[in-house]
Amino acid sequence: MNITITFRHMVGTEAVKKYAHEKVAKLQKFLRQAMTAQVTLSVEGLEHVADVRLSAGGVALHATERGEDMYASIDRVHDKLERQIRDGKGHTIARKRGGTSAGEYAVEVEREIEAAARSRS
Repeated sequence: MNITITFRHMVGTEAVKKYAHEKVAKLQKFLRQAMTAQVTLSVEGLEHVADVRLSAGGVALHATERGEDMYASIDRVHDKLERQIRDGKGHTIARKRGGTSAGEYAVEVEREIEAAARSRS
């Protein structure tokens, strides 16, 4: 696991650096291979921006969040990346197990809605 933290247009404190490192390191448990992450923390006007690029094996993810508080931005970017990892993993598992794709599922739901509407008429 290799995590690089860069500060732009702000003075980086050890507390913020440690917090960002801990949050991004928690994402490793969702990945099978060792990850590499580039975290950029910056201030643009009055907004605190957290930008994370993450790669592990064949997986490449990117998320950016803006907010009034740097810690909140880091939390939100962590949640985004976690959601991206879980969605990708679910998609891969469904394909491996021969599950229905999102398009097939949407067609099935639409048919059920139409059938329910016909039965009410």
